[in-house]
Amino acid sequence: MLNYDLSNLLQRAERVLEQLEAYLPPAPPAINWDAHAFIWRRRGARGWLDAVKHIATIAPEDLQHIEQQKDIITRNTAQFVAGKPANNVLMTGARGTGKSSLVKAMLNQFADQGLRLIEIDKDDMGDLPDIIELIADRPERFIIFSDDLSFEDGESGYKALKSVLDGSVAAPSDNVLIYATSNRRHLMPEYAAENLQTSTPATGELHYGEAVEEKVSLSERFGIWLSFYQFKQDDYLDIVYYWLKTLGYPAERVEDARREALQWALHRGSRSGRVAQQFARDWVARHDN
Repeated sequence: MLNYDLSNLLQRAERVLEQLEAYLPPAPPAINWDAHAFIWRRRGARGWLDAVKHIATIAPEDLQHIEQQKDIITRNTAQFVAGKPANNVLMTGARGTGKSSLVKAMLNQFADQGLRLIEIDKDDMGDLPDIIELIADRPERFIIFSDDLSFEDGESGYKALKSVLDGSVAAPSDNVLIYATSNRRHLMPEYAAENLQTSTPATGELHYGEAVEEKVSLSERFGIWLSFYQFKQDDYLDIVYYWLKTLGYPAERVEDARREALQWALHRGSRSGRVAQQFARDWVARHDN
């Protein structure tokens, strides 16, 4: 009788486990450390590094008229790959001017020297300590990259990023840097009312309000700030001509596209590298004869 009850109990337990397994997410796959780029994925309470199979192939020379920004980030990345001191980087400014493309170009330039890229969404910033712990003992050099990063008041990822950058008693591994792009210089919304808290005592010393100080303190933890601006008309046209020639359009005929290229930018409301490349693709496709 006892054996029967035990057998019956085990069968019922197996059925319960089978039902539970149907609702549980599958175990994360093993990390392919041979990959050059990863995306941090999250499903429920589980997160993992998902290898990127097809990496965007953009070279530094593809990025025109941002020479100063390109020189600074190339130098910083080269120092990092060589095991020398390097800084976290915040890139802000006009959309489509090459901020995220510059990070991808660094991967293509330094991947054969051990550089790896991990892309993380701002909603997963709370997982940063887990990611850093996961890669701490790896021989590669990792850039953790967040594109279009910004926080609203009260978001938890803000505190996690601030702590990782410079504020935790546990120092991050020296094989990790944070590169981020944002349309906000201080990564958080700023309100006029916050400036009312600023005071100037009798000494004349300027004291910012606590809300302003809190928001500036995050961006200050990035050692390098790079600003990007919308291109002048001639610079925009240079980029259009570059992409036309890169896409195989005859070099002696690229100026034929000048008028339509300017109209394209006018309709888009932006003279950016992204808009220039999009126009070049359209032009070449329509004039492929």
